[in-house]
Amino acid sequence: MVSTSTATYTVTGMTCEHCVLSVREELEEIAAVTAVDIDLDTGTVSLTASEPIASDEVRAAVEEAGYRLVEPAA
Repeated sequence: MVSTSTATYTVTGMTCEHCVLSVREELEEIAAVTAVDIDLDTGTVSLTASEPIASDEVRAAVEEAGYRLVEPAA
């Protein structure tokens, strides 16, 4: 059985589908990430990964795309 980890974050600054694409591309570069789901209206980003991902890695990827990770969502 394959184990997966899911985490939800809030990203600010995204205003269009190009923003979503930029954030998605950076997050998909994290080795363990298997899926990225982004809701542009709320800024919610859900990651599915084969192992837990450190928030610092997520923050670095989001900042590389030019946006800001607010906090892990509940």
